[in-house]
Amino acid sequence: MEEGREKLQGALDTEHIVRTYFHLALPVVVGSIITIIYSLADTYFIAQTGNALLVAGVSVCAPLFTVLMAFGNIFGQGGSSLISRLLGRKETETVRHISSFCFYIALLTGTVVGGGMLLFRDPLLGALGASSDTLPYAAEYATVLLAGAPLIVANFIHMNLLRCEGMAGLSMAGTVIGSVVNVILDPLMIPSMGAAGAAAATVIGYLCSDAFLLLIVLRKSAYLSVAPRLRVTGVQVKDILGIGITAAVTNLASSLCVVLINQQLLPYGDEKIAAMGIVLRIAMIVNMVLVGFSFGGVPLFGFLIGSGQTEKRKQLLRFCLCFVSSLALVMTAVVVIAAKPLVSIITPDASLAADSVPMLRWQVAGSAFGGIVMLLTCLFQASGKAAPAMALSLSRQGILFIAVLFIAVRIAGYKGILVSQCAADVLSAVLALELYRLCFRKQGG
Repeated sequence: MEEGREKLQGALDTEHIVRTYFHLALPVVVGSIITIIYSLADTYFIAQTGNALLVAGVSVCAPLFTVLMAFGNIFGQGGSSLISRLLGRKETETVRHISSFCFYIALLTGTVVGGGMLLFRDPLLGALGASSDTLPYAAEYATVLLAGAPLIVANFIHMNLLRCEGMAGLSMAGTVIGSVVNVILDPLMIPSMGAAGAAAATVIGYLCSDAFLLLIVLRKSAYLSVAPRLRVTGVQVKDILGIGITAAVTNLASSLCVVLINQQLLPYGDEKIAAMGIVLRIAMIVNMVLVGFSFGGVPLFGFLIGSGQTEKRKQLLRFCLCFVSSLALVMTAVVVIAAKPLVSIITPDASLAADSVPMLRWQVAGSAFGGIVMLLTCLFQASGKAAPAMALSLSRQGILFIAVLFIAVRIAGYKGILVSQCAADVLSAVLALELYRLCFRKQGG
């Protein structure tokens, strides 16, 4: 136990706050980039078939994965928020019970959610924007993906909880293993199996990742457990759900926004939906890097809050705001300038590329504002402040975005669809800064 405590103190060194932040955040970012690579690999190998309907069918299924991610984050991010604060208070026995509960409830949730969506597969895909032409491809992909739902949901548990112990590098390794397996299998399975092959490669990748992370918990973790100790209190479950649901709402709201965008693009043709599918995968590079640097600091923020180190928390936040905003501006400039070659890497279809370039530039235009929203959302989650975290989860890619989308479409039609994300990013950043001022003003900001 003493050895584990010493390792934790070394990993969460609060005397060198910036160095510790990068120690925790960089593996998250690298893991996110690897995740993007295998996501792009799916898109690349599917696009190489030259079948725009296949690309559109798989793109329609993106919200299904987002839903599974959302349920994983309920217990992954909700559990990590509570566990980081418990470690700050040195309540290590409670950590064991919480981590075990999160693992088993995630497996059960994945089974129920995946099975439920399979029962209503075709009407669900229709609601997501599948046309009669793209439905067969979407159905193939969805069937395999949803069959592997328990593996996908459970993956978010140990991936998140290991970071609370400072093992961000091993958490990243689990992501890398799953991604490498996926990329290797894509060119082997997609040519012969099509959409089902892309989904199968994804599920097998998650299986390998789950096995690795479970092995790390069993052999290296000093505090996490998978023993069936489910002695958790109602207050603890409420804490997990309060923060976890806000994290899940972010994913679910993002999924809903993709659905609404597809619905708005449908009158302009399946090709526009296919182009947006490509754009969202490329824009994910910027988004996931910002998510990694925002979410990577959650264990440290939670530890500082749990141990009452207010000045250190404020110092860390000031640095993170400057760093994340500057990084977002640089990445936005690169993507805007290189939009055409980036799109051309993914698709050889000149028509799809022409549609994708302006979409991509507008999609990343407000990334600096989006980075501020992500960072402050993560701070609220780490501190256990569920209400402001929920408000932000429902803004940038939620209620605020939906309102902006419909107003923009009414005013500018197709061009309104393109600019809506940027406008929502700006408005959400204003809301995030005001919520921070209100929630932390008693602590001097």
